[in-house]
Amino acid sequence: MKFHLSLFVIIGIIFGIKLEGCQCKIVQFIFGDSLSDVGNNKYLSKSLAQASLPWYGIDFGNGLPNGRFSNGRTVADIIGDNMGLPRPPAFLDPSLTEDVILENGVNYASGGGGILNETGSYFIQRFSLYKQIELFQGTQELIRSRVGKDKAEKFFQGARYVVALGSNDFINNYLMPVYSDSWTYNDETFVNYLMGTLREQLKLLHGLGARQLMVFGLGPMGCIPLQRVLSASGDCQDRTNKLAIRFNQAGSKLIDELQKQLPNSSYRFGDAYDVVNDVISNPNKYGFQNSDSPCCSFGNIRPALTCIPASKLCKDRSKYVFWDEYHPSDRANELIANELIKKFGFMRADQTNPPSPSPAIAPSSNH
Repeated sequence: MKFHLSLFVIIGIIFGIKLEGCQCKIVQFIFGDSLSDVGNNKYLSKSLAQASLPWYGIDFGNGLPNGRFSNGRTVADIIGDNMGLPRPPAFLDPSLTEDVILENGVNYASGGGGILNETGSYFIQRFSLYKQIELFQGTQELIRSRVGKDKAEKFFQGARYVVALGSNDFINNYLMPVYSDSWTYNDETFVNYLMGTLREQLKLLHGLGARQLMVFGLGPMGCIPLQRVLSASGDCQDRTNKLAIRFNQAGSKLIDELQKQLPNSSYRFGDAYDVVNDVISNPNKYGFQNSDSPCCSFGNIRPALTCIPASKLCKDRSKYVFWDEYHPSDRANELIANELIKKFGFMRADQTNPPSPSPAIAPSSNH
């Protein structure tokens, strides 16, 4: 559930292209945590990781909470829109059908979820990556029943896959003494544990048909407002940031190895640490005025942990890097997404639909 910045880039594809032998679109299947959750946790009634109250979603659509942990769009929304791709709905969305899956794919991301099953357990309900993969296996069974085994195989092998988790495994596991992992491992062995688990998960996805997949690394998670407020000086937590860098170095190596080992695979690792760190370190350079505190907070009470109806909002949401204690604002997500598109050389695939505009945010001292 956080600004892990486990940010992910969705590979640009031609909107509406058909797979040979199957009248199916190429779609996306997204596995992640709160930075890419589009409503799954909203349907997990016992989950403490929620974005179901105002003022979440205030700058998205009708302005009501929609399950996204931001005031507006996720990085995935913005990149997908600019590529002309449909937005995959949440797996738990009651309107999800086989036809919807064939047209739009599925988003399994869950706030509080991690690579490890034990991560985020104090949120009570959340989907770990293993659980998300299990749900994906159920999706495959539905599609096989609908279009047949051969067409389903082409459909899933032609899809694009995004895996964007990791920060919860640190923030809501290893770095919290209530979790046994915090005293079972040290920094090096814990990252090795994560990589060994992630390796098996990615091999499992490959066995399920994932051929084109991108894994995203972590940003400077020691600089999220929650981490800053827990330090006496208010500065970024250096150890937490170093763990993110260690994770990225190991993750990049892992993906390079899997790319060589797994047949017909196109696996890539997206490291956005430097981009996000520059935005946080030099906010004025990017048009921001604040990069160390949340726009939505409960007066002077910090940390607020979540945004609620009684919270106070900043005067201009477009000037804040962070929306709440964990997550970036819509404006920050847009900047990050655009930087990643440039960094990885992705170009818009569909020239018929205009990119989604950033929301018009009226400065407000109240709400």
